[in-house]
Amino acid sequence: MNSNDPNHAPLRDVAQNPEATARYLAEVQRVLLDIGRNLEALALETRVHCRDTHVEGDRFYDAWLRAQPVERALKDVLKNVQAVTKGLEKSAFKRRAHDEVVANTATKRKEKELEKKQKNAPPLQAAPQNPPQQGAQGPNMGYGGPTSIYDLGNRESA
Repeated sequence: MNSNDPNHAPLRDVAQNPEATARYLAEVQRVLLDIGRNLEALALETRVHCRDTHVEGDRFYDAWLRAQPVERALKDVLKNVQAVTKGLEKSAFKRRAHDEVVANTATKRKEKELEKKQKNAPPLQAAPQNPPQQGAQGPNMGYGGPTSIYDLGNRESA
């Protein structure tokens, strides 16, 4: 594509292909991990320098107190870089999962439609409908009998 093309988007091809997206995000993640290692070294050197900077009249912990905001800020930056790298990895997996879901959607819809048709279709053979006989003694004698204690006949109530 030509960069003078008004419809040109530099990451459009990468966004359309999940493998390319994963490769691109892995490259960005590698860069961020390298930056994170450099920031860890910087934080350590800054900590040593700030804690060793004493001013005349300081108590033993004053340099440590002055160094705390700087150390905390660098620690927060490191935490954010690590969170971004985890988020990049997670988004690469979700991008691949999205393509799988899109690919399977048509087949799932067809399966649901078939199930719906099978549910709504009348049964091929209707079961014979024999009305229950009141005087017949069946194997489930205790279940199909009277519905009231007054209809017990020769049976006893509980």
